[in-house]
Amino acid sequence: MRSWFTIGRFWDALAILAVAFVGWKLFIAPRDLDVAKAHPAPRAVYPRLGGGTFRVADQRGKLVFLDFFASWCEPCKIELPQVESWAREHPAAVVVAVPHDSAAPLFAVQGFPTVVVIDPAGRVRATWEGLNPAIALAMTNAQKTLAP
Repeated sequence: MRSWFTIGRFWDALAILAVAFVGWKLFIAPRDLDVAKAHPAPRAVYPRLGGGTFRVADQRGKLVFLDFFASWCEPCKIELPQVESWAREHPAAVVVAVPHDSAAPLFAVQGFPTVVVIDPAGRVRATWEGLNPAIALAMTNAQKTLAP
């Protein structure tokens, strides 16, 4: 009598789980902007890369994307240009690159890259952790859903 469990079935199951995870990461997680899970954004202040100071509290009435990254992070090097390109095409949204490790704990950032979405009322509506090749799609969805 042959066992139903074989190495081939193990790899099939692993492949199905991997595809399901990627599908969730690309299409479901970025759409979870539920107001019931929202919480007030911290009153963070940090320097901008191009000079000046960025204050989260000053952004009320605007949709804000905080892109936490690190220069040594390989996935960040893939995602950051996509985020910057999206920002140029959507000037109504505020997109801020944040390479400061001291700001990460305020937003419970556990890894890089991470994008934090703050709605016009100043509430954190989503935190997208890890590389998302479809980040521009996720940001566009958030803009359509949350923009004033």
